[in-house]
Amino acid sequence: MTIPGAKTAVDWLVSAAPDPDTCRREWERNPLGVALLPAGRRWDVLILPGALGQVTFDVLDLLLDRPGPVLADSGGGRRSRTPSPRLGFFVPPGTASRWIGTGVRGAGRGTWMVLPYPGRPAGPVSWLVLPDGRGTLTDPAVLELAMHEAAARVAAPERRKP
Repeated sequence: MTIPGAKTAVDWLVSAAPDPDTCRREWERNPLGVALLPAGRRWDVLILPGALGQVTFDVLDLLLDRPGPVLADSGGGRRSRTPSPRLGFFVPPGTASRWIGTGVRGAGRGTWMVLPYPGRPAGPVSWLVLPDGRGTLTDPAVLELAMHEAAARVAAPERRKP
């Protein structure tokens, strides 16, 4: 089964690799369906924890016709304390080095990301929004507004507790 847009997503993602052709071949043959690609060249990733990430995604869905690529990592490692997956929002290069936010991790220049092959299941990592192949990324200012709204929504039920 081929997912519409998967080929253009792959083309765009491998363009970040030092050797795109080799990366594509290895990725297509990898039994795990993942590749290690460098952040900071075509994109950075802001990784939001659990509920904040999911609610931010929901708010972005209301604000935008289509955000940039969004990656979900259900973790499952020993350090994972949240049942909700961490979400990675693809933003313009350089954003991660300037971002300040409690609990938000940035992956930029010098960081490598494990990415699933678009359109194929790859264990705990999956695409919520595939790259469109044109380089569409989430605007950091819009993401920040969505995060503020999400933080207010996440905190609202906690304030109602006696």
